[in-house]
Amino acid sequence: MKKLTAVCLGYGMRGQIYSRYAMENPDQLEIVAVAEPVESKRAFAKERHNLPDDKLFKCWSEVAALPKMADFAMICTQDQMHLEPALACIEKGYNLLLEKPMAPTARECKIITEAAEEKGVKVIVCHVLRFTQFFYAIKNFIDDGEIGDIVSINHMENVGNLHQSHSFVRGNWHNEKESAPMILAKCCHDADILQWLVGKECKKVQSFGSLTHFNKDNRPDGAPTYCLDGCPHSETCFYDPIRFYVDNPDNGWRDVVADKINPTDDEVLEALKRGPYGKCVYACDNDVVDHQVVNLEFEDGCTVSLTMNAFNKGGRYTRIFGTKGEIYADMEEGTIDIYSFATKEHKFFELYKIGGTIFEGHGGGDTGIMVDIVKYFNDKAPSKSICSLRTSYLNHLICFAAEESRHNNTVIDLEKFSEKL
Repeated sequence: MKKLTAVCLGYGMRGQIYSRYAMENPDQLEIVAVAEPVESKRAFAKERHNLPDDKLFKCWSEVAALPKMADFAMICTQDQMHLEPALACIEKGYNLLLEKPMAPTARECKIITEAAEEKGVKVIVCHVLRFTQFFYAIKNFIDDGEIGDIVSINHMENVGNLHQSHSFVRGNWHNEKESAPMILAKCCHDADILQWLVGKECKKVQSFGSLTHFNKDNRPDGAPTYCLDGCPHSETCFYDPIRFYVDNPDNGWRDVVADKINPTDDEVLEALKRGPYGKCVYACDNDVVDHQVVNLEFEDGCTVSLTMNAFNKGGRYTRIFGTKGEIYADMEEGTIDIYSFATKEHKFFELYKIGGTIFEGHGGGDTGIMVDIVKYFNDKAPSKSICSLRTSYLNHLICFAAEESRHNNTVIDLEKFSEKL
């Protein structure tokens, strides 16, 4: 199989994770150029991939202005910065690994999809849950008829209170206009995996949700805007940034807080003084929801309930109800329990736990997608996890329809919603 080359546009957490595959599998993939505005991250990329200075760029547009220099491009920029680099790279003939969500609006997702189809390039959106051992096993059990036909699914996306505070209250995804609706930013993963498991077309969407807790109404008396200005509640607050970011040296978000690779405690502290990650979680300009439920109806009447909320430790679990039995699966624990109506017995599977968090590779999905990418972009047969860009686009529409339903208190016919675009 041919060794592939890639350019990485955006060398933050996601770009670093996908690019790591080239370091671990140098016979399969080589990173030949990196575009990243933060100097310390460019330096990190230079050292990691042994890149010459003329292959390090401050902006993706510098790469797009040059002749095509690799087999594919990895677009790992912020959500609001996907459309332009995607279209530019498609026009150059690059295949794409495109970080999810594809784009922050349904229309931009459609534009990317149609451009790629017209140009004939391959685009894989980073729905990494498809590539985990956990969900791949569940898909196989369903396809093998273990529980008959799926009638209903209850799926929980437990964001985790600390993850919510970091990413969706203080962090890059705190404000819908600056990033994307939370159901899209966090759960286009889940909308995609649910459609994949059901194996049918989603027809109707209904959603409810709001920002209930992380708002000014719950700000404690005397709490300053910036926590380091002497908050009287620091000892009891769950979200005290000193305990969260400084006292926990293994916290993978420290790099994000300081916007540096492997920052010192002093650098983290300095960033917290007047930076967004040092603000009181009840005094930020966040507007995305902290809990939301999405009800889905698929072809043949199959119903799905997707619940996303912040008030938990974190992790995903799923209960799938079929005509011959049911599956209960806990991703964090790596366990799958299948109950058979015929035998009235349970079959219990405990999978090898590769890691369930974003820092541990999304349960192996961050590695799994790269394994399939190398095959797919080499025109070799990938696993059943690979899907077309059109499928990714349609599954993104579930999230956009959910937001329209939530804001307008309506049930959305997905086909009509798509036609309006």
